[in-house]
Amino acid sequence: MSKGILIVDDAAFMGMMIKDVLSKNGFEVLGEAENGAKAVEKFKELQPALTIMDITMPEVDGIQAVKEIKKIDPNAKVIMCSAMGQQAMVIEAIQAGAKDFIVKPFQADRVIEAVKKVMG
Repeated sequence: MSKGILIVDDAAFMGMMIKDVLSKNGFEVLGEAENGAKAVEKFKELQPALTIMDITMPEVDGIQAVKEIKKIDPNAKVIMCSAMGQQAMVIEAIQAGAKDFIVKPFQADRVIEAVKKVMG
């Protein structure tokens, strides 16, 4: 298991923003994926310490991807992020195995706080 982080978001600028926040705070970003299907592939390949996953994406959404990742590694650490701060989505993400939830537009310090908490 590596120390790095996998970022999954279909919006390239969001991925870049998260990557920027993490890099500036000393975290290593191992890779990025633009949908849930690619996220699962990248997870297998990179074995990140943490995955930051968008919920709403084409093909395979974030919640389905979390379920797949949890099948591969039941101890996988995932933080969900989405512009939809809907209670049902949050609950579904947590039930799927997410450790935390960040609502977009996010504050940089909230991202770092969540990452530090989840990575221990």
